[in-house]
Amino acid sequence: MSTLADLHFDNRFAALGDTFSSKVMPDPLHNPRLVVCSEDALQLLDLDPTEASDPLFTELFSGHKLWSTAEPRAMVYSGHQFGAYNPQLGDGRGLLLGEVVNQAGEHWDLHLKGAGSTPYSRMGDGRAVLRSSIREFLASEALHALGIPTSRALCVTVGDNPVYREREERGAMLLRLARSHIRFGHFEYFYYTRKHDELRQLLDFTLDTCYPDCRNQPEPELAMFRAVLKRTARMIAHWQASGFCHGVMNTDNMSILGITFDFGPYAFLDAFDARHVCNHSDHEGRYAFHRQPLIAQWNVACLAQALTPFIAVDTLKAELAQFIPTFEQHYLALMRRRLGWGDARAEDAEQLDALLQLMQTSGADYHLSLRKLAEDNPLVRDHFIDRSAFDNWLREHQARCQASTRERQAANPLYVLRNYLAQNAIAAAEQDDFDEVRRLHHILRRPFETQAGADAYAAMPPDWGKHLEISCSS
Repeated sequence: MSTLADLHFDNRFAALGDTFSSKVMPDPLHNPRLVVCSEDALQLLDLDPTEASDPLFTELFSGHKLWSTAEPRAMVYSGHQFGAYNPQLGDGRGLLLGEVVNQAGEHWDLHLKGAGSTPYSRMGDGRAVLRSSIREFLASEALHALGIPTSRALCVTVGDNPVYREREERGAMLLRLARSHIRFGHFEYFYYTRKHDELRQLLDFTLDTCYPDCRNQPEPELAMFRAVLKRTARMIAHWQASGFCHGVMNTDNMSILGITFDFGPYAFLDAFDARHVCNHSDHEGRYAFHRQPLIAQWNVACLAQALTPFIAVDTLKAELAQFIPTFEQHYLALMRRRLGWGDARAEDAEQLDALLQLMQTSGADYHLSLRKLAEDNPLVRDHFIDRSAFDNWLREHQARCQASTRERQAANPLYVLRNYLAQNAIAAAEQDDFDEVRRLHHILRRPFETQAGADAYAAMPPDWGKHLEISCSS
């Protein structure tokens, strides 16, 4: 294991120059404290868990100190936000501190969110607040534990800096890890500004750093686009199978790696509702749960548009037509695993839809219903209003089910990051009590295993926790 001083930096994106990013130094938090740290994420950097207890750890990730070989950069990009193109966005409150190379030769971006204003802050203060930082930390690590492709979170620090959103709050910082922070919006920015030489440079950089295997293909650019499409479709399949709502599927929040990125007003479903909207700013329901696959396809089409200088339009259209079939293939495979159905059958989609319709009309809890089915718990029947219809479905399911109870439990989490659980942790943290954040994080690391003393974390949400509104404010 390594120490903080041992980290080796190779700042490849910074080397692209000022056309792609701006050099900015982090603005430190006053009187910083460590809120929570992920030991699992530490391992990605080969860091010993004891490093988190070193005061230097908190100083580094609250903006007070910096490695001499780090090179903080704020990235420039654009994107489609709620369907409308915004010509310039960029890292308004985040900094790419640098790229660390671990002992396996993997590059990991260290990205500090809430580090102060940048040239792309758009009159904002560049700060993040404690609640949003905790929410992203918990979501990143919880999704990883569920097997969902995602960025990772190393830690959250909080200071005494006042930050004004709907109310006065305290500033915080989150250290995010990803193999790359390049977004669909990066390509859109250089395409719509007609900087096609720079777009070519970005494309080559992405091929070299993210998709090197595509270099060996006859058409590397097309091979990369195909890979991005497939990864994105697979990610969305995981979201839908896990009952996860992202909330803000703008193209600037879409990773070129096909990982879950930029958590804002996300939510895991409680009662199943295909039309659930988790972002109270999404008045049109653009990013409703059931629309996520089609929105993802639309976003990939935006990326395709930005690549038209290098790939024929008809070729891109043919690839885009494969998005939904690819998504459906992965989604049905994931749901067959959750239900223990074994080999694929023609009637799978219809039988699955019948279950979801029963959940919808009954207001059945998505996660608990599937978990009880996995346990062969007869109490699952109580989740449904039309017991006769459920009994008919259950008979077909039981005739089909091939996996053992243990195998099905390993595919159906007992513990899920429900909004009310996150809110309880946030409320305590805002009073400088970080124990609940750390306990919740610890439980969510092993979501499929029954854990002693954690029954309350696997229960139905209380009435007050069923309809929490989450905004985009940071």
